Amino acid sequence: MTATPAIEGWFTTGDQPALIGERCTTCATSYFPPTAAAAGFCRNPRCEGTEFEQVELSRRGTVWSYTDTRYQPPPPYSAPEPFAPFGLAAVELPEGIVVLGQVAAGYGPDDLRVGMHVELVVEPEHTGEALIWRWKPLAEGSAA
Repeated sequence: MTATPAIEGWFTTGDQPALIGERCTTCATSYFPPTAAAAGFCRNPRCEGTEFEQVELSRRGTVWSYTDTRYQPPPPYSAPEPFAPFGLAAVELPEGIVVLGQVAAGYGPDDLRVGMHVELVVEPEHTGEALIWRWKPLAEGSAA
């Protein structure tokens, strides 16, 4: 079985995966997930824009905050048995938005610090049936 994105249209796969966002054509404010067009209006309260373009967001960002999961999330989340805690990172992208995601396989909260640079990767979730985006810490000196 070939894994497919857990949420179609939210990210690309391949060698250089990217999150797919929307940008208001009036004020250039970017959004993720891509739902602004469905709403029919720009979420920027100072903008009256109603047209949006799909854009690939930056693949690298900076850890804004992070935590770990010490309890198994309730359904409909599907967790591996036995449950193993995993890291979550809130990453600020150059577009000025913060995107939450799990930390890449092999990394945890002890590998993170606020302000460090991370890169988007796409990995199979625990069952291997779906692909999800995750944040992978970059080596010191790697720019966002």
